[in-house]
Amino acid sequence: MERPLLKHIRNHEALFLEIARLRDLAIEQLGLGNYEFSKTPKFISETGERFTIEPERSIILPDYHLFKGLKHALTERVPGLTIVEHSDCGYRYPTAALAGLDAPFIKRLRSEYFHRVDEDRSICRPVNLSYGIKSRGKADNRLEYEVWVPESQLEADPMPLLVEKYGEDLPHEVRHFAQQKPMIYGWMGVKRAAFEALYRNPAVMGDLVICIGLSVDAYNIGARPDLSFSPTVDSSIAASNAEFEWEVMGYYAPDDAHYTHDELWAAINHSLEAIGEPISELYADDIMPIMESKTERILSTVYGQGITTDEIRELNLRPQEFLQTSSERRVKPQDPNRKVNFLGRLNRLFYQPEHQLPAIESLHDLIAHSR
Repeated sequence: MERPLLKHIRNHEALFLEIARLRDLAIEQLGLGNYEFSKTPKFISETGERFTIEPERSIILPDYHLFKGLKHALTERVPGLTIVEHSDCGYRYPTAALAGLDAPFIKRLRSEYFHRVDEDRSICRPVNLSYGIKSRGKADNRLEYEVWVPESQLEADPMPLLVEKYGEDLPHEVRHFAQQKPMIYGWMGVKRAAFEALYRNPAVMGDLVICIGLSVDAYNIGARPDLSFSPTVDSSIAASNAEFEWEVMGYYAPDDAHYTHDELWAAINHSLEAIGEPISELYADDIMPIMESKTERILSTVYGQGITTDEIRELNLRPQEFLQTSSERRVKPQDPNRKVNFLGRLNRLFYQPEHQLPAIESLHDLIAHSR
């Protein structure tokens, strides 16, 4: 199957522009040529505060193979859902938890993972780094604030970037939390097969068309914060599962239409439930009862190995260290003459033979399979 967007995997600007073009084309093919796209609106509280919300839901299954035929299931079971043709894209996400379970918010470092041109294929390096702060949990519409961070500024305070992006909409408690020094608590490696769809239900939402980003993630979670071998699980990887997410990316409406805040958010929440109910029913026998976000799953997995917060703080791992093939200050316990290769450990999170994550294209083939 042709997937033209995969060639843009290294170029965000080209990728997002092409996705927008394909979305617009899909809208025209639905006979809605006078419609315009808008991003997900801010959520305004009863006190007038403006919040950046992530309208997203997900289910977690033990293994990614269980999502075979997912696309056909969606179109069969969700009336009004149209898959955006050729919107298949993908990502390799190393994700680190940067604050503990006792923190008021989730703090994460996410990046993408690529080989350098002409470099040994066994080495990937994080690029397109971002800091994200989110509300805890995964079931509700969570606060989400995220900024891209230059590699040279990983140790710098991200506050100026957050203020530049969100301005006065940045909540005070998020501002304060962002200024705390990031420290690595643990890692997750994610392979993501993503695509987009349009959802219509005129009886409930009138002329609105909600744009949904959908993705299947296969992931591994490291057993220890430094991704070293854990005798408890006889591996450096402690958990391997899969997740299907659906998130509202924005909406289309007639160019002369105006919708209130409450109308838009009612349509957003209805769209999430329109997908959630039939999909949860389809996979009811396999859904894992996990109410943690990905970042919280990293933390609970690491703590589940008997590692304490004091031990994590004593390690004092910094994000910058995982960009290095040879640590500046850490050596292997069994051989003090050898420096720790954190980048190599990050690679094993994706490519360890016993837990190797699938290729993005094979994930797409799986979910596009006829049921």
